[in-house]
Amino acid sequence: QVERVASGADETAPTSAYSSPARSLGDTGITPLSPSHIVNDTDSNVSEQQSFLVVVAVDFGTTSSGYAYSFTKEPECIHVMRRWEGGDPGVSNQKTPTTILLTPERKFHSFGYAARDFYHDLDPNEAKQWLYLEKFKMKLHTTGDLTMDTDLTAANGKKVKALEIFAYALQYFKEQALKELSDQAGSEFENSDVRWVITVPAIWKQPAKQFMRQAAYQAGLASPENSEQLIIALEPEAASIYCRKLRLHQMIELSGKAAVNGYSGSDTVGAGFTQAKEHIRRNRQSRTFLVENVIGEIWSELEEGDKYVVVDSGGGTVDLTVHQIRLPEGHLKELYKATGGPYGSLGVDYEFEKLLYKIFGEDFIEQFKIKRPAAWVDLMIAFESRKRAAAPDRTNPLNITLPFSFIDYYKKFRGHSVEHALRKSNVDFVKWSSQGMLRMSPDAMNALFKPTIDSIIEHLRDLFQKPEVSTVKFLFLVGGFAEAPLLQQAVQAAFGDQCRIIIPQDVGLTILKGAVLFGLDPAVIKVRRSPLTYGVGVLNRYVEGKHPPEKLLVKDGTRWCTDVFDKFISADQSVALGELVKRSYTPAKPSQLVIVINIYSSEHDNVSFITDPGVKKCGTLRLDLTGTSGTAVPARREIQTLMQFGDTEIKATAIDIATSKSVKVGIDFLNY
Repeated sequence: QVERVASGADETAPTSAYSSPARSLGDTGITPLSPSHIVNDTDSNVSEQQSFLVVVAVDFGTTSSGYAYSFTKEPECIHVMRRWEGGDPGVSNQKTPTTILLTPERKFHSFGYAARDFYHDLDPNEAKQWLYLEKFKMKLHTTGDLTMDTDLTAANGKKVKALEIFAYALQYFKEQALKELSDQAGSEFENSDVRWVITVPAIWKQPAKQFMRQAAYQAGLASPENSEQLIIALEPEAASIYCRKLRLHQMIELSGKAAVNGYSGSDTVGAGFTQAKEHIRRNRQSRTFLVENVIGEIWSELEEGDKYVVVDSGGGTVDLTVHQIRLPEGHLKELYKATGGPYGSLGVDYEFEKLLYKIFGEDFIEQFKIKRPAAWVDLMIAFESRKRAAAPDRTNPLNITLPFSFIDYYKKFRGHSVEHALRKSNVDFVKWSSQGMLRMSPDAMNALFKPTIDSIIEHLRDLFQKPEVSTVKFLFLVGGFAEAPLLQQAVQAAFGDQCRIIIPQDVGLTILKGAVLFGLDPAVIKVRRSPLTYGVGVLNRYVEGKHPPEKLLVKDGTRWCTDVFDKFISADQSVALGELVKRSYTPAKPSQLVIVINIYSSEHDNVSFITDPGVKKCGTLRLDLTGTSGTAVPARREIQTLMQFGDTEIKATAIDIATSKSVKVGIDFLNY
């Protein structure tokens, strides 16, 4: 008897509460033929490297976005995009807000500061017709059942297709980048000269990663036929690659473990920050960063097998990734599957909103957002710049200007003044200043940060409990929110005695630069952890007393157990990039003319049946077995199935060994 009993089935069969009646696989079923084996076929994909003139990385952030590029001829120079028109007082950065404006006819109008300013200048009644979207990237993280048809809601309450918005935004970046490259080179730059890299949070589920790739295809960055032109990179991995190149003068060390730059322990934090601020001011003009082709000094202290954590805290999410060094080339190996959650700086905005609810009433705030969307945006911009001024040692209050239309609309809405509302609300730390501002004490501002920072620290604490993570040497704090002194201080206080805490200097651009480096040398990441368990549905010989009776399927006198999940790879298993996993199957009935192989995924490790809770179908391979009448087909025909684990994509292939016919499919999380 050659059939293999599917792994997992011999532990206890699921209780009947879970199992469901057999979904008969009819006449297309397959049954395992051989024990599984893994083939490491990592060289085959090196030869097809295309040559690109330039790598452009797009950091599509929740709150702000940007791009950077490097010519493959001079990979040590990374150029960050040109200055954008617009820009806010108190917020200096090389990125532009992730905001997009569509005309009343739903055509793309503008992006970034331009979108915001234009929207702001519209007459309030006219503004209601226009579609303005901001911070929409979070929707991909929070939507459980993301599809190509998922909607986003604009500021005026109207719905638009998420895929279109993402495609418009990427198309905008494509045009800006090609324009800048053409100006630089003095000749027209074609899209085919560019290898694109788009960064996504590591904790995003597979559908969201695939969604980003679809949007990029729609925007014309690459095409399904030429999918290698686009790499989807994971944000903390990109950060990790950049951190390896850091020299000591390019970062600030927070821990008091060693004297840094001649400062000892206790003054480090303060002094380090002031120094960093100075440095950032000096460097603000420069848009080109030299990445010396060396391993940075911090890095040279790391030995084979050393571990470090990258904490990537952005606008929407916080991603924690643990990497380990493999010498001699310093390849990275992901040790622990990425974790994290929606604890980005947006959480602080949300707390501010709750504070406004408390003072002015939720009914008013929600109404104001819809009726005066542009003024609401103004208020949040004013808050943003004050948010960046929050610091642990701050003593003087922070003033937030209330837009005139807020004060005016509130009076109409409630019949009394904003000042009256503040007096009446007895929110202690917020006062009204005669200049028309909300005056917040530093304590009030710090309180807005607390829930988000607490979540991040708690998440890190959980991570440090894990055995794989116990001996971490360094913690790199990166991402836009890492600029917040309150977060820096909290991380330092909680973990400074366990590992060295490092912040790259231009911390908001770390990911962008790392993504460019990744595009120049995609082979640097060698091993990832599979986020899901993958397998196919098969029939196994039915074993009395071992398989649940409702799974019995009798076909041509043979008793089969149906719906068995035959595992290719488990969640959290290490997968080398380009690794192939092979399985052999045979048609359950020798006379079959077609076989259908269904591919399933699950977040759980031990899956026995494709009907278990949480198992989702994510691919189908249909192989036609006709056209072989002339040749002698062996009695047990071998159908080989291969899964190859790529960057964030997985490809599956089935081959009929007798005829060498084959079919290919990309795993699809959006269309099933």
